[in-house]
Amino acid sequence: MKISVVITLKKDVLDPQGKVIHQTLDGMGFEDVNEVRQGKYFEIDTKENDPKKAKDKVEEMCKKLLANLVIENYKIVDLK
Repeated sequence: MKISVVITLKKDVLDPQGKVIHQTLDGMGFEDVNEVRQGKYFEIDTKENDPKKAKDKVEEMCKKLLANLVIENYKIVDLK
């Protein structure tokens, strides 16, 4: 089963990389962009066939390794 996870910085955390991307886009003429927040995307292919168990395992992975829960949020966005 494939599971997709998106990890983003919490709203109150400064995002210098997102700021640079935003400034670059502005310089390229994309002046209608209000804000850019940079994050991480993971596709995890697990051997687990039960959707609930697979999601629980990926949740555990996020909490233990993939996301820094002090400054990041994670969201499981797709189960296939």
